[in-house]
Amino acid sequence: MKGSLGVVGCFFLGCLLGWKGVFWEIFQEENLTLYVLYFLMIQVGMNIGADKKLKEVLKTLRPKLLLVPLATIIGTLGFTAFVSFFISGWSVFDCLAVGSGFAYYSLSSILITQFKEPSLGLQVATELGTIALIANIMREVMALLGAPLFVRWFGRFAPICAGGATTMDTTLPIITRYSGKDLVFVAILHGIIVDLSVPFLVSFFCSF
Repeated sequence: MKGSLGVVGCFFLGCLLGWKGVFWEIFQEENLTLYVLYFLMIQVGMNIGADKKLKEVLKTLRPKLLLVPLATIIGTLGFTAFVSFFISGWSVFDCLAVGSGFAYYSLSSILITQFKEPSLGLQVATELGTIALIANIMREVMALLGAPLFVRWFGRFAPICAGGATTMDTTLPIITRYSGKDLVFVAILHGIIVDLSVPFLVSFFCSF
């Protein structure tokens, strides 16, 4: 929760600095966002590879456990496609790119801005990246705050699906508390798979 608030705070600070023109020439550099993207991808790999529970997760891996991240991905993309018909100004593929962030706001927002800039221009691509940032932050916050209600209404796996890519880190404690300790490995595996799907799905939908 504190991390999400920190990201929102940094976002508004960036808006203020951009409005004042501070550091704008530096951030206009063509390859800067690409370097940031490379750094984030290294961070993803290090985060997954350094997880001490990764070996235990792989040892307990069962094919049926893959149904949980699969349900998250299909459910998210299906609902996003449905909602896109009620949103003007953005195509269904733009909306699917945003939904493909699965609460991984830092990576998805930069990917979308980077990939959509050639076709939409910097300003519009940045707008879509900002939408992805806010939408995926809201998903994480809703997963954190709504976990007890999700368990009550939809079952123990609901907070895991709601958490998206964050179930291996930020939302894991709340999932452990309300879904049970026996689903910890499921949540971690779910987070790893959904996490890995983000760059592939976002880049795929941004290509249209």
